[in-house]
Amino acid sequence: MAAAGAAAADSVKQPLLLHQRGQGHAASLSSPSLPSAPPGVAAAGPGRRFPGGLDVPNLKKRGGGTRSWIRVDAATASVQTLEVDKATMMRRCELPARDLRLLDPLFVYPSTILGRERAIVVNLEQIRCVITADEVLLLNSLDSYVLQYAAELQRRLLQRAEGDDLPFEFRALELSLEAACSFLDAQAAELEIEAYPLLDELTSKISTLNLERVRRLKSRLVALTRRVQKVRDEIEQLMDDDGDMAEMYLTEKKLRMESSFYGDQSLLGYNSVGAGTSASAPVSPVSSPTESRKLEKAFSLCRSRHDSVKSSDNTATEHIQELEMLLEAYFVVIDSSLNKLTSLKEYIDDTEDFINIQLDNVRNQLIQFELLLTTATFVVAIFGVVAGVFGMNFETSVFSIENAFQWTLIITGVVGAFIFCGFLWFFKYKRLMPL
Repeated sequence: MAAAGAAAADSVKQPLLLHQRGQGHAASLSSPSLPSAPPGVAAAGPGRRFPGGLDVPNLKKRGGGTRSWIRVDAATASVQTLEVDKATMMRRCELPARDLRLLDPLFVYPSTILGRERAIVVNLEQIRCVITADEVLLLNSLDSYVLQYAAELQRRLLQRAEGDDLPFEFRALELSLEAACSFLDAQAAELEIEAYPLLDELTSKISTLNLERVRRLKSRLVALTRRVQKVRDEIEQLMDDDGDMAEMYLTEKKLRMESSFYGDQSLLGYNSVGAGTSASAPVSPVSSPTESRKLEKAFSLCRSRHDSVKSSDNTATEHIQELEMLLEAYFVVIDSSLNKLTSLKEYIDDTEDFINIQLDNVRNQLIQFELLLTTATFVVAIFGVVAGVFGMNFETSVFSIENAFQWTLIITGVVGAFIFCGFLWFFKYKRLMPL
């Protein structure tokens, strides 16, 4: 019976059709090193031809074409390159089309971690994959981050430590979180290294070029903060929902399905034995103990299945706590990256406030200078009034007085100086100017 169940389980898991250039068999990698370019890429068809004779290479029709995937097997840690279409992937992982659309590189979706019945859909930065209890399927196999992820997962599966009973799906999810968090943290550190010297330079020299560089830097900071915040919110949402975490324990669900399958086979065997007795044959007292033993076996099987359900609930609670601790560790890492970006944003805001204060100070100095210049212009205008009065075309006795022109200039200058000092005293009294 066990051999028949194993054969049935093997018949369910049919491998996907793998394509290589000019060959129809799968390309399996036994070593941890991955190829620079996965086989099967050149087998893609020509680009789409648009109206007008424009032929765009490397552009596939959306919906009907196949995509390149990297498959990492959980049992053997082997890495394979697959060419699979969306319909085959949906049937293999039992996922709806909207979940696979989250992994489409033609669209830009925020970071998402979804737990389904037989798979976990992960979209974290460059890592877009489908995790099952038996394998990991990575999309966009030409990306260097994806190749590094596959090589690192293969290395960890081959070098599994003794006593480490972490399920395979948790290992793959942990590596995805580690890759995303380390990538975002590296970008935050790079932005910090670039930002602080630029901001210090801006405080010492305010120019259009420095302001434009800071503006671009702030745009990058806002975009990176949004991405980090989305990953942090996704991890926090998973930690707050025990149902989603329990849904992600695929190994337990797989074992439960196998045990229920074998239990149903056993019950079918008991029913077939019971059905072998003729209904028209008389029931003898000798055969009654046999029937009672069959009934006891059936009840004992039901009790054992009930006990196994209870024990599975207890183990599910333990694995929920295990997954919660795993998520909490990476929540701390991504929260640290978010704190870095928040501190950098605050530093940029402080720099902008300092620059605005400097500009306000310069503006105030210009206003004060303009006020002094206006006052001096008013005093000088007095000489223009005097010159205009004496320039009239009429005769007066003042022109006949000796040194009259000198006394006129002296009196006008004294009056102008007195008026100017009066204005300065008024500005100081009203605190319009720090004199």
